[in-house]
Amino acid sequence: MSVRHPIIAVTGSSGAGTTTVMNSFSHIFRREGIAAQVIEGDSFHRFDRAAMRERIRLADAGQGAPISHFGPEANLLAELERTFADYGETGAGQCRRYVHAGEGAHAGCEPGTFTAWARMAPGSDLLFYEGLHGGYVGPGVDVARHVDLLVGVVPIINLEWIQKLHRDQKLRGFSQEAVVDTILRRMPDYVNHICPQFSRTHVNFQRVPTVDTSNPFIAKDIPSADESMVVIRFADPKGIDFPYLLSMLHDSWMSRPNNIVVPGGKMGLAMQLIFTPMILRLMDLKRRAQ
Repeated sequence: MSVRHPIIAVTGSSGAGTTTVMNSFSHIFRREGIAAQVIEGDSFHRFDRAAMRERIRLADAGQGAPISHFGPEANLLAELERTFADYGETGAGQCRRYVHAGEGAHAGCEPGTFTAWARMAPGSDLLFYEGLHGGYVGPGVDVARHVDLLVGVVPIINLEWIQKLHRDQKLRGFSQEAVVDTILRRMPDYVNHICPQFSRTHVNFQRVPTVDTSNPFIAKDIPSADESMVVIRFADPKGIDFPYLLSMLHDSWMSRPNNIVVPGGKMGLAMQLIFTPMILRLMDLKRRAQ
């Protein structure tokens, strides 16, 4: 952790909705005039798309250990920790970008590949990470210890699968069988490397649908925000103004001393109310340390 160069990380698995959270933080940064250095977890994958597909093909053929983007073998987690450590110490570090499908060529790189590593632009107020491993801890690697505000995005598993099935089929053109194969391949890494991160987060957001999702593999639609509730869990409830949150977030209630439940459509507002004072506190500590 660093007072002078704070780091915020949003962690959640593929299809969890971390991009929605990223947009909420972007609104806060813009409104409060905060310059954020943004990095995506995809940029720390070890292999580009073609190389990863080949690794998976070989593993499926029994010519290598199983591999998925959820596990350490497919990611540069030591490099991610080094980036966090460098930023916390100096306010800079090395980063690159993974070019997604639909973005076209980026800096001369085709979708599915990486841009070259480059020095971060100077002058940022904080580092914002969104990806799979913001709270990762493993042999010789401790990413979580460098993070000042760690946020988990964790829909219940059936909803997470529904979101992934719809996204990968409609936006990426995969068959349902291919998406299910990916879900099954990732499950051991999900259990061993993704789930443990949510016990390290400062705040968790878990969306729970209020419609039947018993069989996610036949769902025709993703449950909407209005068909959901969001359980928000605080690791340390001290300093959280729950009466204020309840007064601002109508139809909300507390289910435990450190949990508040809000209507799904108010998730964005809840993030604004919860994280704005937290971020402003980080900025105040930063100014005092300079």
